Amino acid sequence: MDRTRKYGPAAIGARLRRLSESLDEDAGRIYAELGFAIQQRWVGILEQLAGADALSVGELATMLGIRHSSVSQTRRSLEEAGLVESEPDPDDARSRRLRLSAAGKKLVRRLEPLWEILNQTSAELDKEAKHLVDALDRLDKALGRVSLYERVKQKLPNEKGAKQ
Repeated sequence: MDRTRKYGPAAIGARLRRLSESLDEDAGRIYAELGFAIQQRWVGILEQLAGADALSVGELATMLGIRHSSVSQTRRSLEEAGLVESEPDPDDARSRRLRLSAAGKKLVRRLEPLWEILNQTSAELDKEAKHLVDALDRLDKALGRVSLYERVKQKLPNEKGAKQ
């Protein structure tokens, strides 16, 4: 039995995590079966770098809508795999600029047809789910206006009462 369903909207986070894990696991299986040694968390960065000469960790984080620390961690594993090279940003020594290595470019060229199929399949799933991406966009905007944290804090009687 799916216990999260009984909580309805209160289980949004749990359901999104579960769906994300399922999608990532299936994509990972496809990559492995086709002989690609790739981690699903690399895909967004590889796709962005494929369309650019070099990007900073901060630029990638903004483009992908994820935390700077997540991009930094992924950068390290991409460098260890020999797919990405990085160098200090000439305009900001605290920042790193990333680019695909020769091996990274070769891998991306081999992955692009698969990514097209994955994108088509995702569009079909979105249609079957009655435009889930639109709903996720609305949720993203709602949380951008007022975060879950702020919404809950507004409902708590006061700081003292919340800690008791």
